[in-house]
Amino acid sequence: MFIVLTGVAGFIGSNLAERLLREGHTVIGVDNFLTGSTVNMDNLLRSPNFKFIEHDVIHPLAVEGPVDWVMHFASPASPPKYLSYPIETMRVNSEGTMHLLHLANEKQAAFFLASTSEIYGDPTVHPQPENYYGNVNSIGARSCYNESKRYAEAITYWMNRKYGIPVRVIRIFNTFGPKMDLYDGRVITNFINQIMSKQNLTIYGDGRQTRSFQYIDDLLEGIIRLLGTTYEQPVNLGNPQEVTILEVAQVLKELMKSNAQIEFLPLPEDDPRRRKPDITLSRTIMDWEPAIGLHDALARTIHYYQGQYIH
Repeated sequence: MFIVLTGVAGFIGSNLAERLLREGHTVIGVDNFLTGSTVNMDNLLRSPNFKFIEHDVIHPLAVEGPVDWVMHFASPASPPKYLSYPIETMRVNSEGTMHLLHLANEKQAAFFLASTSEIYGDPTVHPQPENYYGNVNSIGARSCYNESKRYAEAITYWMNRKYGIPVRVIRIFNTFGPKMDLYDGRVITNFINQIMSKQNLTIYGDGRQTRSFQYIDDLLEGIIRLLGTTYEQPVNLGNPQEVTILEVAQVLKELMKSNAQIEFLPLPEDDPRRRKPDITLSRTIMDWEPAIGLHDALARTIHYYQGQYIH
């Protein structure tokens, strides 16, 4: 297939492009390097089936030739990054999504949207199924990300209804692994960076807030499987194994043989207290669930960073 993939220099986008190329597809990667890295594209640029376009998708995108899928993975995704670029984040998820939907319609292609578990906000329903509408603050500190992703979903489904564009929508829960920026600001990279740099581990709040962490390879498998279905409603892709932030810190200390002290800091505004996906739907429609446990996934990630960074 011929696939246009935005956010190709990012963590998920670059890993996804490698997987798509391995499966024999042609990938036209798009990125403006707002938060992505050229290093993530090193392997991609060696492939004859990869073409790169440097472009900001808040402007219309022109692509020559046939296109089977437009896959929209462009957006800052960690709180420090989207809070550094709040307007850019809102625009890539609103105007960017609209322009890419028009491209899909023009090319008679299908559209794949990378949405997020953040659209559930600080959930009052636990775990979160796809039919939960969320508990969000439209003017809060995180609204630039979760509200623009909610808008992206809304315009995707209205374009689907009006023009018949085939769509797939995933809601990604916390994902980590190789190619994630070590200075990304998310909890696992923070901890690994702090341990490697002989710093204290900083935990926001009391550390008892929970997340559900999935390894990048499990997410990619879910994406590939969804591409092969005809299911058009949103699908959660995440790991239902719920762990506290404090537990993650202890596992990393054990794996990295660290004696780092833990430093507790105030909890950021609108930080969700619990996050866990209900993946009944993904199990049902595509027989998918995460296969890589937290210890194994963390060990693989540590190995990657220890080979990439010198402190």
